[in-house]
Amino acid sequence: MTLPPATIAPFEGRSVCLFCGASEGNDPAFVRAAAAVGQATAEQGWRLVYGGGGVGLMGAAARAAHGAGGRVLGIMPAFLRSRERLFDDVETVVVTSMHERKQLMYDQSDAFIVAPGGVGTLEEVVELLSWKRLDLHHKPVVFLNLDGFWNGFFDLIRHSVSQGMTPSAFLDAWTVAETVEDAIQQAGVAAEAAIYDPR
Repeated sequence: MTLPPATIAPFEGRSVCLFCGASEGNDPAFVRAAAAVGQATAEQGWRLVYGGGGVGLMGAAARAAHGAGGRVLGIMPAFLRSRERLFDDVETVVVTSMHERKQLMYDQSDAFIVAPGGVGTLEEVVELLSWKRLDLHHKPVVFLNLDGFWNGFFDLIRHSVSQGMTPSAFLDAWTVAETVEDAIQQAGVAAEAAIYDPR
């Protein structure tokens, strides 16, 4: 499948990408937190970059950001349009593949917040952290660790470090926030201080 090159409206401010689930999960606090992230980005004058869906945590975040008057950029692979249902009220770019989606989300963002999500969210952030491990970028990655959601992932990485498969310095590749307010603050401060690799 071939699509025309993505055309994205210029944005001069800071852009924060939210990785999160296309499902709501079992805990209503996850949906409330996603909406709070969206609202907070709008209040900060940031653009919210996300996966383009109108369902689950993704949809909650995008609707809240849009409802608060913020800029939102959704990036959606064509084959997921029916499953994740585009949120047409915001700027949305349709791309050909998951790889293109992730690359564009990265290119359009200054910082990343990782909220609860499933295997798709995990796959997105692992690739992002892998790029950081390879020194391909220095953009901040903040895990929104609601009720310890990401503790198992952190344990896995620490296990890899203890087994000599991952350098201990990799444990500094991200920060952890327990609340939305803390995640927004960390993303903003870190993005301001980061020196980005032009590659």
